[in-house]
Amino acid sequence: MSKTMRALQVVEAGEMPVIREVPVPEPGPGQVRLRTAGSGLCHSDLSVIHAKPSYFPLPLTLGHEPTGWIDAVGSGVSKLREGDAYALYFPWGCGHCARCAHGHENICEQQFAGPGAGHDGGMADYILVDDPRHLVALGSLDPVATAPLMCAGLTTYHAIKDSNARLAPGSSAVLIGIGGLGHIAIQILRALTPARIIAVDNNADKLQHARELGAHETVLAGPEAAERIKSITGGLGAALVLDMVGNDVTLALGAKILGRRGELKIIGVAGGTLQVRFHEMARDSSVTVPYAGTLDELYEVLELAQSGLIKPDVEKVSFENVLNAYERLDSGRLRGRAVLVPGL
Repeated sequence: MSKTMRALQVVEAGEMPVIREVPVPEPGPGQVRLRTAGSGLCHSDLSVIHAKPSYFPLPLTLGHEPTGWIDAVGSGVSKLREGDAYALYFPWGCGHCARCAHGHENICEQQFAGPGAGHDGGMADYILVDDPRHLVALGSLDPVATAPLMCAGLTTYHAIKDSNARLAPGSSAVLIGIGGLGHIAIQILRALTPARIIAVDNNADKLQHARELGAHETVLAGPEAAERIKSITGGLGAALVLDMVGNDVTLALGAKILGRRGELKIIGVAGGTLQVRFHEMARDSSVTVPYAGTLDELYEVLELAQSGLIKPDVEKVSFENVLNAYERLDSGRLRGRAVLVPGL
């Protein structure tokens, strides 16, 4: 009789996921199985849950922020020791197209795939990895505490690193939404740039969290937020705006506070619409939509964590309370990042 495991799966499009008993996956040639240490809860999961029709074939195990320990390997896999802890790079490209050949699997020309996005993810006792190249050794890092860096850390690092040249001394970076991504973005900005960090949120507790993490200024979201930010920046506006929410209101705010040659990066997946008109945008400003990051950037994120420069604020949750954690995430009541820990 085959062994079974617990998995949090979307079974019906548009319905909340359910915990199911499913077979433990067996690694085929070139594959690796991890025993899951932790898997972060992300707003992108909610997009997958609520999608109707579903983006991917169902049932699908959620979880694109997993870490774990080597448990079994398929034929042809060598140099991996059972029990060693690894991070899992989640944007799985084809490995052969021009984008992948240049190291940009996150924007692969041939496929959009990965754990929790077409392949079963890390919200299970075990996860099957398609290729050892997607594994990064964690060394002495705690795999549970590190799990949010697989997406929340990688995505914000990719967005910030690409804009480093804009963030000179005297410049300002505005972060809209201080949740799972925003609280890590503050730490990355402090580690990489001299920019003044302005945190925006509609939750006073999250703004307090932002100050504790190193934000120089905090602004309560609302009708006066744009003028407050303009005042803080001496009328110049922001060199970089990271919108971690992405609804109509936050996108409009981002456009209003953008400085000349500034860049608005839409990271949040709330589905808002941004009106772009020539005379209403700052001169030479731009709007981009960064996605995840490259494998070498994940190595760099983990180096920052190893150096103690970034540390996710983690709330560990069990299978029994993971659905409640998703509800709190959906309503903006989570501080930092929740991580499902199968061992709890």
